[in-house]
Amino acid sequence: MARVKSGVVTRRRHKRVLKRASGYYGKKSRLFKLANQTVNRGLAFAFRDRKQKKREFRALWIARINAAVREHGISYSVFIGGLKKHNITLDRRVLAELACFDAPGFKAVVDSIR
Repeated sequence: MARVKSGVVTRRRHKRVLKRASGYYGKKSRLFKLANQTVNRGLAFAFRDRKQKKREFRALWIARINAAVREHGISYSVFIGGLKKHNITLDRRVLAELACFDAPGFKAVVDSIR
């Protein structure tokens, strides 16, 4: 039985990693070992940050809603409780958009809770 050489497979794997590493600074974009470490680290950060992005946006929306609601003399928790009590099913993203870009519409939502 003939000996199997892994040159083609290895080259393909190296090219795939180096293609992902293009744009990195210095040796990290040219040497396989460094590029492999950097790419793997980047993929780990990407996986983590896809989760963190959701948290960060929710915190941003809550901060914007809180600021807008306090201008009308209500606290955030009272506002959210009022939404639940009156069965208004607007999520925080939509409420934050209203607060930023449609002040009269947001005022109408606040007045409906009062």
